[in-house]
Amino acid sequence: MALNSLCTLLALITGASILSGVLSQKNCTDTGLSIKNGTYSLSNGFETNSVLTYICPYGYYAPVQSRRCLASGKWRPLPKGRFECKVVKCPDPLVFENGEVTPAQGRYYFNDTTTYRCFSNYELYGSATRTCKANGKWSGSTPICSHNTDHCPDPGIPAGSRRTGHIFNIGEKVTYRCEGSLKLIGPRERTCKESGLWTGHEPECQFDYTYDTPEEVSEVFGSAIKNSLTTAELDPNEQEGKKIRLDKGGNLNIFIALDASDSIEEEQFKKFIETVKKLIDKISYYEVTPNYGILIFATKVTTIVDIKNYYTGNPKSLADVMKDLDDFKFGEKENDSGTNIGAAFVTILEDMSFIKTRNEEQFMGSSNIIIMFTDGESNMGVDPKRPVNQIKHFVYANNKEERQKYLDIYMFGVGPDDRELLNEYATLDNEGKHVFVLKDLDELHEIFDEMIDESTSVGLCGLHKDYNYNDGRESTLRQQQPWLAKITINHAEGLPSKCLGSLVTPRFILTAAHCFKFGDTSQGISVDMNEDGKFTVLKVESYIPHPNYDSSAKKDAGIPEFFDYDVALIKLKKDVRISVDARPICLPCTEEASSALKLSGSNVKCKDHEKVLLNNEYEDANIMSPNRDKKSLKIKLGASRDACIEDAKRAKDMTAQNAKDIVTDNFLCTGGIEPVTDHVACKGDSGGALFKERYYRTVQVGIVSWGVEDICKDKALVLSREHTRDFHINLFKVQPFLKKHLGNHTQEDYAPLNFID
Repeated sequence: MALNSLCTLLALITGASILSGVLSQKNCTDTGLSIKNGTYSLSNGFETNSVLTYICPYGYYAPVQSRRCLASGKWRPLPKGRFECKVVKCPDPLVFENGEVTPAQGRYYFNDTTTYRCFSNYELYGSATRTCKANGKWSGSTPICSHNTDHCPDPGIPAGSRRTGHIFNIGEKVTYRCEGSLKLIGPRERTCKESGLWTGHEPECQFDYTYDTPEEVSEVFGSAIKNSLTTAELDPNEQEGKKIRLDKGGNLNIFIALDASDSIEEEQFKKFIETVKKLIDKISYYEVTPNYGILIFATKVTTIVDIKNYYTGNPKSLADVMKDLDDFKFGEKENDSGTNIGAAFVTILEDMSFIKTRNEEQFMGSSNIIIMFTDGESNMGVDPKRPVNQIKHFVYANNKEERQKYLDIYMFGVGPDDRELLNEYATLDNEGKHVFVLKDLDELHEIFDEMIDESTSVGLCGLHKDYNYNDGRESTLRQQQPWLAKITINHAEGLPSKCLGSLVTPRFILTAAHCFKFGDTSQGISVDMNEDGKFTVLKVESYIPHPNYDSSAKKDAGIPEFFDYDVALIKLKKDVRISVDARPICLPCTEEASSALKLSGSNVKCKDHEKVLLNNEYEDANIMSPNRDKKSLKIKLGASRDACIEDAKRAKDMTAQNAKDIVTDNFLCTGGIEPVTDHVACKGDSGGALFKERYYRTVQVGIVSWGVEDICKDKALVLSREHTRDFHINLFKVQPFLKKHLGNHTQEDYAPLNFID
């Protein structure tokens, strides 16, 4: 009885304790929350853990940017006193040396403008005029008055800072500190190198409300990433892009760590994921396939994409990485409340150790990029500085000067509590800015849209842009089909023919043979392309139809016009100047297309391209109209192809009874209403590309040749009827012709393509 009574008592006490814990949680109130001249938003009403965010007019800031509702029913930090949006200030520019600043004021606020003038015998470097911006930064670059007679140029004194050190020869150092409550972001110390450059990036002194705009981050981080990804821009007329800086057959390892602590809501986490996907998309523009390690961290670490798979015979394709990100559910993460940044770095260190153990020589030749997104300071677990220092030591291998180029750690703080802590983890001695502070999570999503500008990667075949949307409104129309060519052929007799074509190298246009007639001359052919933002008529040297094309070959068999091998090349008199407006499409079975399709290795074959591009019963594809309308089609393959080509017998004046005599294996078939209704090809679309888009790259798989019936009636976008079919020359079937005239065995003065078997 005594034991039972004790158990009952314990149960009552325990139950009461639990009940007490539940009852002790209280909702917060709106008392004292209002802000003069501003508003606020709540992530979850006045419930426990709800986050309150203040919103001030442009050019103003809230002294306290956010509050959290605690289980006690109180806000942290507590509201107290008069609370209002204040005008943004910028750091003191009067630290300017060897010159004068006008106007000289005690404080400088949003929209204030300053002008800088050097004393005699000093030369001005940087901006002569600067304006205080809404994010608490000065526009332009730091003004410097200097003789610049030392080995390194004067590194300047950023606004709001103090600098120690005025000798700028090799090995000399300068150090920085910030005035008052300003926080230093960037290196505290910089060293003059033998190259004449300073280590690290110019530091900044920031207020608690100072932040980097998406435009600033896109430009600065984009440049930094490009320096990590590439060594140099190749000749823009070469059919190649930039090359990764790797030694001894090394790889590029990219680790991405996302904060998923309790301050991150599910919708915010989805934005994190979308941001990562956009970053990966941008990196995919380059001729390199990185190994990705993607993890999230709270109290514990959860791996989304395991980088070790790349080193155990199970490499992830880009599509696999994207699918892993799409499939990951927010609820699958550990339900933790902490922010254990140290654990994230420990996991990355363990992954690096695994990679090095598998192949040390390869690891020592590999570049490693770590990108971390967090909204707060580490509040539990190991001090992040310890694993970060271990990572640096691990990669540098006691030779920092030579090996620091193999490691870049970028820290993105999204409204962090202590921005200076981000400095402790980043590789500040490397070139380029490595610490970024964003106002809120919404801005993070905007950063990577223009981060890697396609116009600087002009040699990549098939690279195209999408439409850019801003707040639901189209803000910029970007070039989508830079390979599209309009062709006019003036025949000796009859009306001119108008066709489309695709730029496949800077010297050649690919089109249909039926566009030409016997007796046509190069002088009668004109090619229009969008070059340097305007349509230009390109001069033609010659045209080359496929030798097996003969439209009258089967007239006696009831086929009035036979389109087998309906393919031709137009050779231009000079190369098209490759730019964001004019760029070749990718052709299958070339090394250039292998890069676009993210197929790497010396064992990639033409059949691998076909498997990726034309493997399913229905393959999504597109064609273009002359006025750049994009038409959506389904290529019918396998069992669906027979039904598709059967409708060829319905063509006008066709009397042949065997569809396979009309449509040979050299054709792809589209049209009809199954499984969805396709767009149809119209008369002016002939010769245009049948193409597929993958990873912002376009690969041509066919040439628009002929159709069962013309139902367009001067309209560009027309939907198919049940038996309205279109037929396209399959480029996989005409490889010998393409290779003969475009391949790398040619000795001509134009850039060839590198075909694979």
